[in-house]
Amino acid sequence: MKVWIDQDLCTGDGLCIDHCPEVFVLLDDGISYVVDHGAVQNDPGGPESPATVPPRLLDAVIVAALDCPGECIFIEDTNE
Repeated sequence: MKVWIDQDLCTGDGLCIDHCPEVFVLLDDGISYVVDHGAVQNDPGGPESPATVPPRLLDAVIVAALDCPGECIFIEDTNE
């Protein structure tokens, strides 16, 4: 599974970080980004910079997406 954030929709509430700080980070610009293997995926962000979701964190990432007030977290199944 891959996850990415549409930064144009992000409200900066940081709820995603509350649910899964291993995958999400809030940067100085007040917008959330995904982290892949310790590297922030923000160049340019969005679908061009997804992060791989470790299986053990998938449930937390799903809850983060469901709770996101900006509805900006997108999860893609890469096993198709």
